[in-house]
Amino acid sequence: MEYNTNLSKLIIPEYGRNVQKMVHSIISIEDRDKRNQQAKSIIEVMGNLNPHLRDVPDFKHKLWDHLFIMSDFNLDVDSPYDKPSKESFEEKPEILKYSDNNIKLRHYGKILPLIIERTIEMEEGEYKDLLVFTIANHMKKCYLTWNKSSVEDEVILKHLGQMSENKLEMKDTFKLSSFVEVKVQRTQKKQSNRGRNHGKRK
Repeated sequence: MEYNTNLSKLIIPEYGRNVQKMVHSIISIEDRDKRNQQAKSIIEVMGNLNPHLRDVPDFKHKLWDHLFIMSDFNLDVDSPYDKPSKESFEEKPEILKYSDNNIKLRHYGKILPLIIERTIEMEEGEYKDLLVFTIANHMKKCYLTWNKSSVEDEVILKHLGQMSENKLEMKDTFKLSSFVEVKVQRTQKKQSNRGRNHGKRK
């Protein structure tokens, strides 16, 4: 009896051992026309084993690439696509660049500093004043999300000054939402989301 532990390693296990044996068997066929014919038959078998991949773009291309991979790139047949090289699969991928997360006040997130930068560049006027107020109000909501206790408006305005390098200042005519108002808005939003999700489930 053959045990899998005593057999050669499956290069692409999804196709099973029989397909891999078929791939290795046609490598030694000397007649090129017969080898090409056998390769096409194996491609058909591989496609039938994975019908869920038929909607994947370049489905046939993937099958031919897998055929060459399972042959350890030793199969010499006429493929309708460029034959992949062994070196291209051995290349190490480039290291992903992660953001440095150099955020001064983390509880305000990464997007808010970008919004503040764009707001600083805007021309002075009523629209900019309203936007600065909206930013400060949003900062208060973010602060209260991470800090359950109430917060003085002076703290929020101080943080606004720090994040904008004192280039943005909220007008005295505006008043930030109170702790109670923020809590009510948050509760209403949760209830609205629940109702929307309930409707989707129905």
